[in-house]
Amino acid sequence: MLSTLAFKHFTRALVLILSLSMVAIPDAQARLGDRGSMGSRGSNTFSAPPATQTAPRPAAPIERSITQPANPQRPGFSAPPVQQPQAAPSFARSFMGGLAGGFLGAGLFGLLSGHGFMGGMGGFMSLLGLLFQAALIAGLIFLVVRLFRRSEPQPAYVDTPTSARAPLDMTPASGGGNRLQPLTIQDQDYSEFERLLISVQDAYSREDIAALRGLATPEMVSYLGDDLAANSQRGLVDKVSNVKLLQGDLSEAWHENGSDYATVAMRFSFINVMVERSSNRVVEGNPNQVQEAVEIWTFRRVPGGHWILSAVQHTQ
Repeated sequence: MLSTLAFKHFTRALVLILSLSMVAIPDAQARLGDRGSMGSRGSNTFSAPPATQTAPRPAAPIERSITQPANPQRPGFSAPPVQQPQAAPSFARSFMGGLAGGFLGAGLFGLLSGHGFMGGMGGFMSLLGLLFQAALIAGLIFLVVRLFRRSEPQPAYVDTPTSARAPLDMTPASGGGNRLQPLTIQDQDYSEFERLLISVQDAYSREDIAALRGLATPEMVSYLGDDLAANSQRGLVDKVSNVKLLQGDLSEAWHENGSDYATVAMRFSFINVMVERSSNRVVEGNPNQVQEAVEIWTFRRVPGGHWILSAVQHTQ
């Protein structure tokens, strides 16, 4: 009787934890590139871009890139394995692994000692209890690991009126030290960077892959397409609107292997909501609140051609 009661309490506790886990925010892509930094910056892909007034904090390392790491690297951050998916933090793995191992180890010990999985339950019923609880624990581990993967904090919502827009400062950051052949950026280039910021976000929000192909490198289009497909599988659409550049400055610009590169820090405001595809119902975000972010975007062009998006990095 005691072991049966303990089994019931254990099952109820697991069901309660699983129910609470289900209340978490959907594991969906919120805004362009929010799953991590991605793309290529030529020879500078795995080197930290110089800090600027707009982005004084270090840039996050690029996690998805077709560029192969090269040594030696400039100090800043180490190059992660190419195209490796983000793994759950080691704390989640070790904690949940220890929890599951403790429960299953205790249950197996009970079976071998003749007391059943939770004590007192014998034979076939004890084996069924072991299998049932193992399945519940496996489901719990899967959900909790998914929650830990969404560990990056979202930027705070702020009310940023259009009239508060700051003048752009596009002078090179002090101590930038461009690598390879230095490149001079003109006023019209800065206007094109601002246009691309708005156009890329708009095309992403409309899920317009054809438009993205004219605004970004094939590599970036493939990553953004993967993120949009992940949203579609969950029946969600990521809506980004009212994108406004508030401040920007140049981190570094250079020429290599027949291409020009410019890395620009940008602070911009926007409205972002996740809506249900079938009903257009907002399931995440607030359509009446303005959000602000600071990101580092790298653009690439063939000399004499148009700039296109080559990489997006968040700040740490």
